[in-house]
Amino acid sequence: MRTRPRAESRRRTGAHPRAGIRSRQGTRSAGTRSAGTRSAEILSAGVGSVGTRAGGFRGLVAVLALAAVASGCAGGGDGRTTRPAPGQQPRKAPPPVAAPARALYGYAARLRAAHQARVAAAGHWGLRKVPLTPPAPPARKPEITTRKGFEVDDHEELGLPPVFTRVPTEDRVVFLTIDDGAEKDPAFLRMMSELKIPYTAFLSDYLIKDDYGYFKEMQDRGAALNNHTLHHPYLPALSYARQKHEICGMQEVIRKRYGTRPALFRPPFGNYDQDTLRAAKSCGVRYAPLWDEEVFVDHWEYREGDRDLHPGDIVLSHFRGRGEWKGTMPDLVRRFLDKVTAKGYAVARLEDYL
Repeated sequence: MRTRPRAESRRRTGAHPRAGIRSRQGTRSAGTRSAGTRSAEILSAGVGSVGTRAGGFRGLVAVLALAAVASGCAGGGDGRTTRPAPGQQPRKAPPPVAAPARALYGYAARLRAAHQARVAAAGHWGLRKVPLTPPAPPARKPEITTRKGFEVDDHEELGLPPVFTRVPTEDRVVFLTIDDGAEKDPAFLRMMSELKIPYTAFLSDYLIKDDYGYFKEMQDRGAALNNHTLHHPYLPALSYARQKHEICGMQEVIRKRYGTRPALFRPPFGNYDQDTLRAAKSCGVRYAPLWDEEVFVDHWEYREGDRDLHPGDIVLSHFRGRGEWKGTMPDLVRRFLDKVTAKGYAVARLEDYL
């Protein structure tokens, strides 16, 4: 039997007699081009020219092999590994591209989980809406000065603590402050923690000394504990020495029990004179915040004639329960939060702005 001529065999497979030679020459001449360019050329030329079963399979293998080489060597230019010069450290592999994306995803997941927990807490405590989240504390603190009409003689000359009812800020925030320490309701601590509501306590020793531990737990949950005198007297009726004992004595109680000497002092009933502020300054007090509004379980009271909230307002309340008011501490907080949230305000931490 006569064998079929080679030319006919080549025609049947579709291969050109010098295709292999040209492929080898092309491969050698492509050494100066990038691996990505070579793989693209072979993808376009090889797949188009290799038509039948055997040749097509071999061409496809070659294309895939070169594509793999191109993807692995794309950063090397000529595909060769560059060795460091003597004394140099080997090139370090770059960090995975996905790492920043993973970090961002994790941050977003934490924010989402925190918001969901706050939504659940708002429902649990019977709030009408979820409380708004305050902005980050200002990097540059606002300048705090004494409110006009609240000065004492030689206030600035003596460098006495400023007396103020509002923090100068454009942030839509208000500050909750709670005085004395008579009521010690565990539900109040849970509510404030679950809702992530900051507040500042001004404490009197004669009311907290039967349970210092309650206010230690309050501090551990993030509340700031400040000075409201030892026995809550009307200070202007006392001598300088007795005022100093009331104020500096409470400074020492808080330092001993809670590890820090407060920078904030609120005079009982909001009444003070020059001796009050001199005594406060002598034992480390830097600010004497009063208030613009006062919230009770069943109503609000206002210092300003417009009877409204303003950015930076300080709100006063007291540690009270059913023994003196028509409701509990959680009832008080619910009334407070429902109003400020409806007005578009978040609750911020007073100390973050001072």
